[in-house]
Amino acid sequence: MDGNNGIDAPRPHKPKPFAPLDFEGFTGGADPARVSEAAHLAAQALVHHGRESDDPEITKRLVKLADQQGLEAIAEMWAESPARSLPGALWRLYALRTATQQNPERMSAFFKAGKDVAEVSKVVAGVAEPPGADEVTRMADTILSGAFDGDFDVALDRSAAFCRVVALGQTHHADAAEPANENHAAKLTQSSHRLIKTAEDLEAAAVAWRRGELD
Repeated sequence: MDGNNGIDAPRPHKPKPFAPLDFEGFTGGADPARVSEAAHLAAQALVHHGRESDDPEITKRLVKLADQQGLEAIAEMWAESPARSLPGALWRLYALRTATQQNPERMSAFFKAGKDVAEVSKVVAGVAEPPGADEVTRMADTILSGAFDGDFDVALDRSAAFCRVVALGQTHHADAAEPANENHAAKLTQSSHRLIKTAEDLEAAAVAWRRGELD
């Protein structure tokens, strides 16, 4: 994806902030081997609080946590956590929602380009037809809500499926762009590869959750 589109990322610090309009911002960073106990405790408390409550207002507040606190605040807690951990999985759910909210037209364009190739993933993701900007935005909200008021593993699987469809769409756009702009095409291809890795991590996290091993 062309890094000149959207908002530039803030100057990196530790941990690296997330650039909301840059889809690569949360798909490619390497996670450190060690994560602080505080990050795990915060993730566990958030998920358990949401899942133990039947108040839809609490779920709504948890979904909008990044809107209220800023995604950088969440990044401070979780962005460097291992991908296949509870805080790492939560970070990816929140980052996916923010990226989709910030540029739903671009996300829907990628989704449309990939959905006919990735039929199974399209169904699992659960984006309404036709998958326009409003539909992908609602999908992102619904997936994150499901982490707190539904099956957490299903939320992870749906996010992974969405990533796979978008990744295929990026590949399609890269092929179309290559004759005119090889640099843009290369960035789209790299982003697609990172999204596939994110999908694999989310799927592995879903399996670990079902086994009671995601912490």
